[in-house]
This record gives sequence, structure tokens and C-alpha cells, in this order.
Amino acid sequence: MSRVQAAHLSKADKAQAELLAELRPGQSVALLQELHILTREGRLNQDSRRKPKQVYHLFQFIEKLLLELPDEGARATLADHGAGKSYLGFIIYDLFFRQRAGGHVYGIETRPELVARSRELAERLGFARMSFLNVSAAQARSAPGLPERIDLVTALHACDTATDDAIAFGLAKNARFMALVPCCQAEVAANLRANKALSLSRTPLAELWRHPLHTREIGSQLTNVLRCLYLEAQGYQVTVTELVGWEHSMKNELIIARHTGHRKASAAARMQELLAQFGLQDLGPERFPLPPAAG
Repeated sequence: MSRVQAAHLSKADKAQAELLAELRPGQSVALLQELHILTREGRLNQDSRRKPKQVYHLFQFIEKLLLELPDEGARATLADHGAGKSYLGFIIYDLFFRQRAGGHVYGIETRPELVARSRELAERLGFARMSFLNVSAAQARSAPGLPERIDLVTALHACDTATDDAIAFGLAKNARFMALVPCCQAEVAANLRANKALSLSRTPLAELWRHPLHTREIGSQLTNVLRCLYLEAQGYQVTVTELVGWEHSMKNELIIARHTGHRKASAAARMQELLAQFGLQDLGPERFPLPPAAG
């Protein structure tokens, strides 16, 4: 075996050891194999290393939030938006809800084939308190089959405005917590691009998004800043941190919101000022609606 081959083998073994070390006693090996995290032989599937890394790190944050709920989350309700194959929902259920007598996980996904697959897998594994809805995040606000209140709202890489819809869902359901990892924030960038000529003539700040690459990056950053201010204006305490190392995902910003009931008028004012400064006033009523008292 060459030194290069030995080095690659060492890295693969190290990566497997790191992931296996994160597995907890009693965790369902059958689930990990169904999600293709482990092979049938019980080894790490090298083709899917990054996804479980992100999911396990996010679960560590989510678990702490669930434990803050009454009875340490024994009867908690959780809604996962943009669930996809429901990696996150299944891992949360397996590690947290399966060992408890109550609580429920709802997966919200628009692709019917993924919803059908998740329903079949949950039934096969005996994960009885998991439900999957074939609706969008926006439709979920009024969809039957969901309780009036959801304790925790999650969205891992829900694309573009689906994160905003998840926030709106959380507000409508009086969520105690939200844990959001945004992805593909294209709407604000598109608006910056459309109004670029006017902005360049109006303010030197428009140089920040004059070039297409900068437009995309500024649009992404600005979107999340507006989301954080909006959550604060709606009565949430907001923390922003990294989810995992950048080598695992470029979409790495984690927004954690805790409901306090204290609506920050200063956050609402700053949000409105930013919308005006960047020529995004038209987005306000749709994406960041405020009650009259906070406007």
C-alpha cells in the first residue's frame, strides 16, 4: 500500500470513528442504514458523510431547546419544514422522542414521493408519533392535521423563501423556539439586481452589490439580518452561530429564536430602515409584516 493510499485510508477511518462516536446507546442502526448513513455492514457510507454531520450538530442545539420545555420536552411538538427525506426529523425522533411516552414530530415537504417514503419508513420502524404532510411551508399554517401550537420549528436548508414561510408558520403556531439554517436566499438578491441602476445613482452603498457575485452574497447576508430583526420585533430573542465547519457546508448559518413575548420596537424600526435603504420596501408587507403596535 502506498503512502497516499494509507493517508486516504487513515482519513476515512478517522471520519468513520468521529461519526460512530456521535452515535448514542440504543440508537436505531436500522434507521441509519435506511437513511444510508451506515452501510448494511454497519460502516459509514462515505458518499453521505456531510449530511449526518450537519444533522447531528443541529440536533445538539435542538435537544437543548427541547429540554427547556415543560417536563423536559416529554410532550413537545416539533415541525420540520422542507423535510426532504426527513433525515433531521427521523434523527430527532430516534434520539429524543422514541424514549419518551409523548411528543410528536411533523415533517412538512412538497414532494409527494418523499412524503410517501417517509410515511412508509416511519411505519416500518414503529415511529408512531411521526406524521408527514404533503404541503408547502406556507400552506402548513392552515393545513389540517397540525395542532394549534407547535413548540419547536426547524428548517434545515429550506430553499429561498421557504425559510420565511417557516418563520411565518412559527409565528402563527406560537412557537416557543425556532432553529433555522437558511439556504439559497435569492429573493432579496433579485430585488437588489432589479433596482441596481436606481440604487447606484442614489447611494454609494450600492457599490456593495454592483457586481453579480457581491449581489448574491450581500443579498444572502441581508436576508438573514432582516429575518433576525423581524423575529426580535415579533417577540423572540435571537442567537446566530455556525452550524458546522465550512468544509461541510457553505450554507452554515444557524438562527436560533426563543420566544420571550417582548417585541422590540427598535428592531422593527431598524428593519424598516434597512428595507428603505436597500430599496426593498415592497418586500416588507409580504415577508416581514408587523402588527400596528410594532410598526
